[in-house]
Amino acid sequence: MGALAAAARFDRELTLRDGTRVRMRPIRPDDAPRLVALYEHLSGDTRYQRFFSVMRRLPPDWASFLATVDYVRRFALVAEAPGEPDTLIAVARYEPAGEPDTVEVAFVVQDAWQGRGLGTVLFRELLAAAEANGIRRFRAWVLAENRRMLGLIARLGEVQQRAFESGVIELTFVARPLSPSPSPGS
Repeated sequence: MGALAAAARFDRELTLRDGTRVRMRPIRPDDAPRLVALYEHLSGDTRYQRFFSVMRRLPPDWASFLATVDYVRRFALVAEAPGEPDTLIAVARYEPAGEPDTVEVAFVVQDAWQGRGLGTVLFRELLAAAEANGIRRFRAWVLAENRRMLGLIARLGEVQQRAFESGVIELTFVARPLSPSPSPGS
């Protein structure tokens, strides 16, 4: 079974805490313009928390790179707005982190969709995808004031190393044992 076929198990509907249903699926190369549009709908604070800088626009070549993954060493999940398959509202990804057994994780949720549990579900699914691909160690760089992300990592991961420099916390962690995700459509 190819990597893309294996990743297809992540293509399903999710029900958020408030009952809203969104579609989660693996990213595709044709999502590049949707990533640019998602970036344009992020607040300055959200942009800064994700990229540690505020670019006016996500460069199309970056978007193309981010949208093109191999579904094993580089993997990303997106969430689509209800009834709007061309509108991305969140992205969770992992990328090689310079060590053979470790990947860097990052995600962003459009401001209007924050606080509904979408980030938690996407992060849990991203960890499951990594595990299915034989990846067990994770690294994240998080702004010290980003309490939501730090709390999420503490809930879903067991931190092994922590370093702090210039307002950024570098965390190395392993996933806590995953509890079963709700069944699709539930």
